Amino acid sequence: MATSKEIRNRIGSVQNTKKITRTMELVSTAKAKKAVDKVVASRPYADKIKELILSLAAQGEVSDHPLLRRHAHIRKVLVVVVTANRGLCGGYNTNILRAAVARIEAYKKEGVEVVTHAIGKKAISYFNFQKISFAASFTNVDDKMTFADAQKFAENYMESFALETVDKIDIIYTKYFSAATQKPIVETVLPVEIPEGEKRQHAAGEPLGRRPFLFEPDPQTILQSLLPKAITMNIYQSLLDAVASEQIARRIAMKSATDAASDMIKSLTLQYNRIRQAKITQEIAEIVGGAAAIQ
Repeated sequence: MATSKEIRNRIGSVQNTKKITRTMELVSTAKAKKAVDKVVASRPYADKIKELILSLAAQGEVSDHPLLRRHAHIRKVLVVVVTANRGLCGGYNTNILRAAVARIEAYKKEGVEVVTHAIGKKAISYFNFQKISFAASFTNVDDKMTFADAQKFAENYMESFALETVDKIDIIYTKYFSAATQKPIVETVLPVEIPEGEKRQHAAGEPLGRRPFLFEPDPQTILQSLLPKAITMNIYQSLLDAVASEQIARRIAMKSATDAASDMIKSLTLQYNRIRQAKITQEIAEIVGGAAAIQ
């Protein structure tokens, strides 16, 4: 059984840990607020440009754009895995890596060659440990990431796809839905996917959705200019979602750790008081026994 001194030292240690987790919780809360604000602010633009791209891409005369090219037989796929640079964020990294491994294995079973890019130190260390080869690694995706960083990713990926170095590009990241819901998803970046419903509507001469567009000067010219911007925005939005989800996951994990530390302190304090009370009772009994023996 632990002595009162040992329990007192342990209480002090848990209290110090609680201060650290509480501080990390507050920092993550502030970072999560900023990251979520960026996600919310960028979504209207991302949604509108996606709507325009789908309308343009459904036009028969522009469907042969290099970034819209679809291969009947996929030979080579680039899988981009987005994780965090740090841990202490619950199952955030584990869930992403599990989804990535499942996706890679599914492609390999179909006989598709997979090229992997690891974003985040956790993905890099995991792939190294599991001896999973990856072609490139990046550690500059965090709460300080800018649109220029996403643009560099997008330019490299668009070039690889246009030159037919790869037939398809997937990005695996944690999508932010709300403060209570963030889920790892697999999203195809290239080629740009056009819903079959919109293709059929255009082929039948029906308006695309409820807002038909008139294009000036012509769909081909607009698409040539707009499509790279849309793909860059899509990648930027994915990275913003990942950063926001990471900070929320870390805030939740640190709050759980802080609450657990509080419960542990209560339990240890109760145990310490019981030992102290037992020692006081024993001392009183010894004093009373000694007094009785003298008499």
